[in-house]
Amino acid sequence: PGRLLDLEHQNAVKLDQVEILVLDEADRMLDMGFIHDIRRVLTKLPAKRQNLLFSATFSDDIKALAEKLLHNPLEIEVARRNTASDQVTQHVHFVDKKRKRELLSHMIGKGNWQQVLVFTRTKHGANHLAEQLNKDGIRSAAIHGNKSQGARTRALADFKSGDIRVLVATDIAARGLDIEELPHVVNYELPNVPEDYVHRIGRTGRAAATGEALSLVCVDEHKLLRDIEKLLKKEIPRIAIPGYEPDPSIKAEPIQNGRQQRGGGGRGQGGGRGQQQPRRGEGGAKSASAKPAEKPSRRLGDAKPVGEQQRRRRPRKPAAAQ
Repeated sequence: PGRLLDLEHQNAVKLDQVEILVLDEADRMLDMGFIHDIRRVLTKLPAKRQNLLFSATFSDDIKALAEKLLHNPLEIEVARRNTASDQVTQHVHFVDKKRKRELLSHMIGKGNWQQVLVFTRTKHGANHLAEQLNKDGIRSAAIHGNKSQGARTRALADFKSGDIRVLVATDIAARGLDIEELPHVVNYELPNVPEDYVHRIGRTGRAAATGEALSLVCVDEHKLLRDIEKLLKKEIPRIAIPGYEPDPSIKAEPIQNGRQQRGGGGRGQGGGRGQQQPRRGEGGAKSASAKPAEKPSRRLGDAKPVGEQQRRRRPRKPAAAQ
């Protein structure tokens, strides 16, 4: 929506004669903070128009958005709300974070899997995992928002044709993927939003076909797993793989949650720039009132510090003279 507003500002498009408004991937746009841009677009549209809203998940936030934007809408659901298909077998494998890639390669090789869709949280993570799998002799490719459309199209075509066995994707890049009879989906990293888990595993088990969804869960992700199971209203079966049992001495560490911090520069969480982005995104709030305010008090506001030093020095002069 922001790009559309830019084009409208440049008089490249006119919105005052739009007859049909389509909000696709509404849950993703809401999650990424596009609601304000959407509202700005709405103010530029004719009051009388047809509105369509599409969403892979239908959370309470999406319902509230629909009630605000749509008038007497007809609701059509192709699946029950926030539920996984009964055709998909779900399993959880607990494993240490540093051994996830090793376990994934082991499962692909042992099971002779020929077509596997793997999900990561970040673009950097997708690239890194695809590189590591290729080093393991498993032909893989990554797709995400930083890849060109041509690169994504080629990767998907190679995946469908069998030229590559593993497609590593982020949640956004996987939206709209249509892969017939995909047998395996792997959550290499659990999503930060429980509803995204339902959407991920929905890539398999389509059209009465069966599928398998596996999640590699480290100690850092136990809370994410509990949130997913709370949404599903059931516990996902656990399967221990001999030789890959997690080390009980390893303590959980906070997960850098890029999506929840997106407004403050969450994009950098996966790319190593998370320290810089929040300062730019929150400069009007925290950085202006906290850190810069402390520095002037030391450098510019010298009246009190100097006075204090002078008061301390005055008694010392007689002492020195004696």
